[in-house]
Amino acid sequence: MINNKRRLLLQGSLTAGALGVAIGAGLLTPHSVLAAWPEKAFKAKAMPEMLMELMGVDGVEESGDIQIKAPDIAENGAVVPVTITTNIAGAESIAVIAVNNPAPLIASYDLGEGTEGFVSTRIKMGKSGDVVAVVKSGGKLYSARKEVKVTIGGCGG
Repeated sequence: MINNKRRLLLQGSLTAGALGVAIGAGLLTPHSVLAAWPEKAFKAKAMPEMLMELMGVDGVEESGDIQIKAPDIAENGAVVPVTITTNIAGAESIAVIAVNNPAPLIASYDLGEGTEGFVSTRIKMGKSGDVVAVVKSGGKLYSARKEVKVTIGGCGG
């Protein structure tokens, strides 16, 4: 009688060995699947420079079609929940900026065609200041801001 457990063990061992050799040889490294990293935008301190590096445009227009849901007072700046919703047609991307942070650009989300303009995340804020949402649509930038007061800083404060 054939022992199925032994056969399964040998098959798993051979598979793991082949996988280990492929990884060791560099055949399974994720060179082409890494996300693009706009390093200059994340290091920029001024908003116009940041937006030019990130979105290719620096002129921003205030819009009532962008809603930011964030607490008025955040007890802990290390975890500030932020939700951004937009009704702007053809929204291509949404950027989240904490103006008074050492690195103001928090995140940038590229939206696919037909995607709902909605982003929800938790951000880190070093001190009280404005949270700004910037939406790119049709080659133009639209923004909204909300003041958030932080009682305990999250960026080393």
